[in-house]
Amino acid sequence: MRWDRTDIPKIFLCLLAISVMLGLCMQLTAGKADSAQPETLPTGRQLPEEESLEMEHNIIQIESEMPNAADDAGESKLIALTFDDGPNVLYTERLLDGLAERDVKATFFLLGKSAEAYPEIVRRIAEEGHLIGNHTYSHLKLTAGNEAKFLEEINRTGEIIAEITGSTPAFCRPPFGIWNTRYEQRLGIIPVLWDVDPRDWCTFDTQTVANRILADCHDGAIILLHDEYETSVEAALLVIDELKQQGYTFVTVDKLLIDP
Repeated sequence: MRWDRTDIPKIFLCLLAISVMLGLCMQLTAGKADSAQPETLPTGRQLPEEESLEMEHNIIQIESEMPNAADDAGESKLIALTFDDGPNVLYTERLLDGLAERDVKATFFLLGKSAEAYPEIVRRIAEEGHLIGNHTYSHLKLTAGNEAKFLEEINRTGEIIAEITGSTPAFCRPPFGIWNTRYEQRLGIIPVLWDVDPRDWCTFDTQTVANRILADCHDGAIILLHDEYETSVEAALLVIDELKQQGYTFVTVDKLLIDP
């Protein structure tokens, strides 16, 4: 077969077409091989900043979802229920029944005049293992001008409770939370305030009171309630049932303030 010069462009085009086709085949083969292998990062490769931040975020998120070691070990969170202004002839014993059913101990800061009026309820509170504290005789608010009367009410209430139970209260809740630290050594008494106040004295709705407590409670918290309101008693029992499911153990305030 003889070739002339007019055939050269044809031959060149054929060779170019073959070359292009071979190149495409090699790229397709390499792509399949790459897709069959998992993507890896060569040693020493630095991730782009945005990708690094995303990975860091994912690690933090995973760690936050990991179970707490204390929870796994069954370690309990402690919390204290306290009740002021009792004993109340209508609701305190109903509260004591509910606490007994749930095997829960609470702290009762009693008014001297109420303890004097209902000694049998005070005696039951003590006999059932609850802690009794002093709340003055008449719910007296400490001011700059009534210091002597305030101290007198603390002493009088302590004597009334001691006569009924055989023990003088070591703890005091000053009405309205107003206190002078000088009294602690003078009276030999420890003041107890609170961490969670659902304002049950102005919110006579059981679920509202319970929701406010559950929203603010935490390990080591002291909850303020009043056993002179039916809604407060009902809310306290709802809170106990819910917080027990969350791993809380209810204790008297001395376990939080004194015990290690």
